[in-house]
Amino acid sequence: MVHQLDKIFKPQSIAVIGASTRENTVGNSLFKNLIDSGYQGGLYPVNPKSKEVLGITAFENIAAVPAPVDLAVIILPAKFVPSVVEECGQAGVGGLLIISAGFQEAGEDGKKMVAEILKTSRKYGMRIVGPNCLGIINPKLCMNATFAKRMALPGNIAFISQSGALCSSILDWAAEQNVGFSHFVSIGSMVDIGFAELIDYFGMNQETSCILIYMESLTNARQFMSAARAFARTKPIIILKSGQSTAGTKAAMSHTGTLAGNDAAFEAAFRRAGCVRVERISQLFNCAQALSMQPRPKGNRLAIVTNAGGPGVLATDYLTNRGGVLAELSEESIAKLNEVLPAHWSHGNPVDVLGDASPTEYRKAVEICLEDPGVDGVLTILTAQTVTDTDGTAEALVAEGTKSRKPLLASWMGERDVWAARETLDKGKIPNYRYPESGVDAFLQMWQHASNLALLYETPPAAPRRFSPERDAAWHIMRNALAEGRHYLLENEAKALLACYEIPVGGNFVATNAKEAGVFAEQTGFPVVMKIMSPDALHKTDVGGVKLNITSKAAAEKAYEVIISSVKKHKPDADIKGVLVEKMQKKRYELLLGAMRDPIFGPLIVFGQGGVAVEVIKDTSFGLPPFNLALAKRAIERTRIYQQLKGFRGIPGVDLDDLAFTLQKFAYILMDFPEVREMDINPYLVDETGGIVVDARILLDDYHPRRKGHPYQHLVISPYPEKYEKHIHLKDGREALLQPIRPEDEPLLGDMFNYLSDQSLYFRFFGYIPKVTHDFLSRLAQIDYDREMALAVKIEEDGKAQFAGVVRIIADAWGENAEFAIIVADPWQNQGLGSLMMDYMLEIARDKGIKLIKASVLRNNSHMIKMFQHRGFELTVEDSGVFSARLDLEHALPFVAELPFEPR
Repeated sequence: MVHQLDKIFKPQSIAVIGASTRENTVGNSLFKNLIDSGYQGGLYPVNPKSKEVLGITAFENIAAVPAPVDLAVIILPAKFVPSVVEECGQAGVGGLLIISAGFQEAGEDGKKMVAEILKTSRKYGMRIVGPNCLGIINPKLCMNATFAKRMALPGNIAFISQSGALCSSILDWAAEQNVGFSHFVSIGSMVDIGFAELIDYFGMNQETSCILIYMESLTNARQFMSAARAFARTKPIIILKSGQSTAGTKAAMSHTGTLAGNDAAFEAAFRRAGCVRVERISQLFNCAQALSMQPRPKGNRLAIVTNAGGPGVLATDYLTNRGGVLAELSEESIAKLNEVLPAHWSHGNPVDVLGDASPTEYRKAVEICLEDPGVDGVLTILTAQTVTDTDGTAEALVAEGTKSRKPLLASWMGERDVWAARETLDKGKIPNYRYPESGVDAFLQMWQHASNLALLYETPPAAPRRFSPERDAAWHIMRNALAEGRHYLLENEAKALLACYEIPVGGNFVATNAKEAGVFAEQTGFPVVMKIMSPDALHKTDVGGVKLNITSKAAAEKAYEVIISSVKKHKPDADIKGVLVEKMQKKRYELLLGAMRDPIFGPLIVFGQGGVAVEVIKDTSFGLPPFNLALAKRAIERTRIYQQLKGFRGIPGVDLDDLAFTLQKFAYILMDFPEVREMDINPYLVDETGGIVVDARILLDDYHPRRKGHPYQHLVISPYPEKYEKHIHLKDGREALLQPIRPEDEPLLGDMFNYLSDQSLYFRFFGYIPKVTHDFLSRLAQIDYDREMALAVKIEEDGKAQFAGVVRIIADAWGENAEFAIIVADPWQNQGLGSLMMDYMLEIARDKGIKLIKASVLRNNSHMIKMFQHRGFELTVEDSGVFSARLDLEHALPFVAELPFEPR
């Protein structure tokens, strides 16, 4: 599919359908831009009313163009576009750029036209950018297929925007700031090509080092997450998402015709995908510049070196108000600074080197701060004063910046007095900003990026390791409710379901009259709490449906009557099922464990401070399942109440590992049951002795059929595919486990390279012997199971686990074709492992819907060539020393008779 996008972004010929001779029209402006930008490919205006446009011969229709057309740009009223798309297909056009508006945002008629356009484009294999867009620019090709006033400068940033007007403004700003682009794309309504395809395409593009996105809405969340997770590690993906406020969301919906979604879900998704989210346009480029010039910080502790106290204080306030930490300098660092700075320096952080500081003093102060183990990065601030050597200080910083593995940023405040110094910093790859707050922003975004990457490939298993949920019993509870026509669980049912997942709940009884209430209260043991059970009173306190601290049988009987009376008063038609009686619980902290189904990202987990004022306190964090302990802990740490939960001022902390484990178990309910629409545990009471559910509410949707063998399609992130684990036997009788690789397998992968001969490495990497670094191994171990699969053979040798071989497929962005590779470590060769691994992986590829397997093999790798030939691969000469192997998997017979998973 990459070649299809090449037809759009690297076209050798362009036809502009609707090119116009009339000035100040879109058709005239866009065609003129293509000419003026110096595009060297074939250029064909299509206009039945003109013989030529801007001096170039025009054609009556696309069929009349005398040469093949890679890209057709359509600038016509919407009603004519469907028929023109059909004409383009018949003419063999490679791809379409539809500038025209009036489709999805224009109501039902527009949607019908979109459906017709898509049907036609798929029939002819054409991909579409747009409609309702500004166009695209490829500076390297001198191609400006937009109606903007400016041409983009060449550079290494790929910019993708849903707003055409914003594109025009950014082009103007970028030209003034000397910011260049590899590609500049206005994607409009995204009826076909969207963010995911473009991340895939630019992620593989050699001229692109960073991807910037202005996003209003999203359609295929799982595809977006898969693409972003695949490339965020190697190319920063920085996103400006509009619609954070309710008003902004409504505006985004009306502008694009697409549901904008819950902003908290977007925040959680970007974090989990390894993307950086910014709030302002300037931050997009500041962050991109910082990440391209400096290493990522390992923490959020910043040292500030300044020659003016005021800007240092402002930077400190800005830092600490946005989640950063002012680094505490060590005594050793303070002593070193005392030796090199004047006596009246600030003796702390910010390090105020005073207004007359020399370049040498600046450099020494920065060097000492960078060497301090308690510092993760340094921001230098300089104000130009009479005695300030701005240029010399910039040169000193550049020299120091090359020595450190920590980020160094600068804010040279002012304009003309510091122009030359800023150029020096730019050339020396020191990001610099006019204002200290911008430098702090850039540092925090770099830290956010580093922090998100740490979560990028956390891949919780589909089946938990530390507990055994009773899934059948849980489903029985939900099934009974759905069978009765109920889309909710009563509180006792909700707690019974939670108990199936080993989430701690207390015992309870349901009383249907006052006498029963007294008896049940006595059996439970005083004090007790009593709560109404009614689908019409889900917020029980609002209708007087809760009584606390009941200490006698008589009080329980009276409480029953009071509760029933109060509920009937507030809701006369309420369906009352009874009154729940349970033990009164008292613990220090009230927490919320909640979930909702986001319309774009699916299940969304909420954790935070609970109680009746949860909406007022707003101390919550959000995450997408699946969860493991690491992800659960991060969700807890993002809340304000975390500081209390870990203990303070002599008050013991809670068991945070146990709390994270409870949150992990909570997430498994959402993974297992797409029928769960909303789920609230509020409050979940917890202290140092443990936690317990006090109140629970679960709302359901209708039964959600699962595709056979693929139960997690409702999630946007695939869990670890435990179903692909398989026990195998070597020829010598030893047993081994064929398992999907996980991130924690990186050490075993590293050890395997110690058992690979030069020949084995040569056959696998075609003469290139890789340097086995952490980055190299993490790329092999940390994979997105939606588009990639790697199986390792794990063998026990002398009580130690080892990897004997790895087989891998990497699918294209559309899941149709996959590259195949395999390697077996030398001590385990000739044991039949290669055949077992290859056959099983081919069946997994079939299960994932892959149609074509491709591989490259050296011509002197005779053993591998025989394996390919034995399985029906077609071999062709790729170049002088390499064969290309291809297998049509759709028509190949099965390679494995028995599979441990249910095939599609």
